[in-house]
Amino acid sequence: MPGTESTAAVILGAQQRAERVSQAGPVARRLTAAGVTMVALFWVDNTGVARVKTIPLGRLERAAGWGVGMSPVFDVFLINDDITTSKHIGGPGGDLRLVPDLERMAILDGQPGWAWVPVDRYTQDGRVYVSCQRSFARRMVDEARAQGLELRASFEIEWALGTDDNGRFVPACTGPAYGMTRVIELSDYSRELVEALEREGVVVEQFHPEYAAGQLEISVATADPVGAADDSMLVRQTIQAVSMRHGFQASFSPSVVPGTVGNGGHVHISVWRDGRNLLAGGPGRHGLTPDGEAFIGGLLAELPALCAVGAPSVASYLRLVPSHWAGVYQCWGRENREAALRLVTGSSGEQDSRSNIEIKCFDLAANPYLVIGSLIAAGLAGIRDGAELPAEIEGDPAGLDDDELAARGIGRLPQSLPDAADCLERSTILRQAMGDPMFEAFLAVRRGEVALFADADPDDIAAQTRWRW
Repeated sequence: MPGTESTAAVILGAQQRAERVSQAGPVARRLTAAGVTMVALFWVDNTGVARVKTIPLGRLERAAGWGVGMSPVFDVFLINDDITTSKHIGGPGGDLRLVPDLERMAILDGQPGWAWVPVDRYTQDGRVYVSCQRSFARRMVDEARAQGLELRASFEIEWALGTDDNGRFVPACTGPAYGMTRVIELSDYSRELVEALEREGVVVEQFHPEYAAGQLEISVATADPVGAADDSMLVRQTIQAVSMRHGFQASFSPSVVPGTVGNGGHVHISVWRDGRNLLAGGPGRHGLTPDGEAFIGGLLAELPALCAVGAPSVASYLRLVPSHWAGVYQCWGRENREAALRLVTGSSGEQDSRSNIEIKCFDLAANPYLVIGSLIAAGLAGIRDGAELPAEIEGDPAGLDDDELAARGIGRLPQSLPDAADCLERSTILRQAMGDPMFEAFLAVRRGEVALFADADPDDIAAQTRWRW
């Protein structure tokens, strides 16, 4: 299964390199037959930006065995490409190797002649880099598997389609929210986008217009967690390419126009053991099993710290406002789109296969590999500790007064990046899961961006970040 190679193989020795070179030969021949001449090797940094090195196809076998060089300093880049530093990572020294995961190679339909592949980052002596976010996600999948658990996940992709007019966002369509008029206005664009994704091997479950001006959404099928993170990046790459071909730009920013609904990046995750969905068919509320409830309880308890990972930008907190279906209260509820954790049980007769938990307070400024790894870490901690869920919330928590919220134990999630970063800094669960080098570098980037935008108003924040994701 793509993206599920065990982290037990943490050393690239001579035998492993030879095997990778051998595997690259058939891949290169397939790409040649498809007209590919260039390959983009990408990874995602701590600001959620996809960074890249590209190679001619003739260098793929070499790259498969030995990787391509890239500095570790990118782990402390800020969203505007300024560079901060951290306790373990920063400065001009050192080099890493970007080693492509050949099983995830995709021919880019939106960019003729190009292929795309995610990488794992290794040190020059062949060890997995301590701050490789993709390897972190895979390691957490392995930890879940060691406990007999299989996880499935998917990311919702929302974006605003339009053009830029001297810093002002101009939407690509004018039809009403969720309206067929938008589909008519963007008929060729929408069809070509979905066709491109399907030719790339992405299973599109649905495409629809969203609420905000020019806003659209695509949902794709679930996959193993690392594969789901890969898919989310491939989908965004393809959206950008097809958008440019039609004369538009695509913004995945959590706040495109301040004061309006922003772009979310909701994550859906389900937990399985021995082929059984632990979020269905159990004796608990809405069919939850004890371990299924404990997994969700772990997420709920850790949610303030998780916000720094899943809503990691200053712009994220322009989106996280009450009564906008953004999930800004630390609570859960069945099919409640105002709860931060929405239990999706599906229609009668399909709960066993469809029940999942949706995390609504996250957005696409997040690194999806850090998101996946952190969610698993929190959920496993919940199972370990036997976490229990409080009473669920029905309706909009914003309709309750402070006394009612306090009586139910419901609080607001962090309302700013500094608050979220403080919560993260106090999280022993996430620090232990990531390890100090990754944790400290990620936190340093959060602190750096707080300082970067300290004097910016919402319009400035949106303008400076609108086209970064």
